[in-house]
Amino acid sequence: MVHFMSSFRPQVYALLRIVLGLLFALHGAQKFGIILDVHPGTPDFVTYVAGPIEIVAGLMIAIGFMTHWAAFLASGLMAAAYWMAHGMTAFLPQENGGELAALYCFAFLFISAEGSGIWSFDALRK
Repeated sequence: MVHFMSSFRPQVYALLRIVLGLLFALHGAQKFGIILDVHPGTPDFVTYVAGPIEIVAGLMIAIGFMTHWAAFLASGLMAAAYWMAHGMTAFLPQENGGELAALYCFAFLFISAEGSGIWSFDALRK
């Protein structure tokens, strides 16, 4: 059975990649107070290591440039963030506040496996 959205799969995937990439870049920008305020008590290594990775990888994912690698790096960063900040306090993400990190981790893992798709610099280079 063909689903009614099947013919839009490439466009919907591209929108998913673009929106997740931009949200991730904004998440990194927040660490520097570029948008919103910095969370009080954020360790310097999170700001100066994770922040730039989130900004650069997020923009690379959004524009579809070296998406496999950028998304793989972002997925690993979010897996580490989950376990460092959330995973040791409670078992379930709903209990430990790690839902966003877990969602980013697995969404970026999927994007890493899927690649850039349409509307991307990688597609233009081919």
